[in-house]
Amino acid sequence: MWAVIPVKNLGIAKQRLAPLLTPLERQELLQAMFEDVLTVVMRVHKLEAVAVITACPVATVTAKRFGTHVIREAQIRGHTAAIAAAAVALEADGIDGMITLPADVPLVTPDEIDTALAAHEDAPAMSIVPSRDEQGSNCIALSPPTAVPLRFGPGSFHPHLAAARRLGLTPQVLRLPGLALDIDTPEDLEMLCESSGTTRAQRYLRERGIVERARTRAGLRAAAQQ
Repeated sequence: MWAVIPVKNLGIAKQRLAPLLTPLERQELLQAMFEDVLTVVMRVHKLEAVAVITACPVATVTAKRFGTHVIREAQIRGHTAAIAAAAVALEADGIDGMITLPADVPLVTPDEIDTALAAHEDAPAMSIVPSRDEQGSNCIALSPPTAVPLRFGPGSFHPHLAAARRLGLTPQVLRLPGLALDIDTPEDLEMLCESSGTTRAQRYLRERGIVERARTRAGLRAAAQQ
């Protein structure tokens, strides 16, 4: 089983965090989250290898520094296209399984990935970890890598379940809090700010004063709703 992490251009990512973060802060936060995810997956002994698929030069340098394989994209594409390309490439190389997770789940732990791998059944099989709102698909394991066509984005969780069932598969659904929290919106960021831990992303948020900024925003929102 290989882990595959797609990474967009770090310089233009996370536009929805603009109400709380400057462009540089968004870039630096995503870099920190990406390094958190790489640190975790490289500690999971059940994984044969880790691959990063990206067209971003900065992400490429980071991935190589961590000792991962790099699947270079010629141009920046969406999450779905990147994972589809990686799945085809892995299967062509004889890799029998793939687990994919995003670069923006800084609270993921080795135990969570071990849990997902332990629950995964023999091929053909699919396992899935939904986002915290149970609308998105934050982590998917597939054996073989192209066992089920994937289409990521808001509202992808239930369509992925349906796609697997149409192919005669019974997907394993796991609810794992670290994997479930991907940082896309200011509300997601507020949750990360209030979470305990010492990940790179959390240390960055504290050192830059973003935790206090997020708390102020949350307080103003709560007051406005009263």
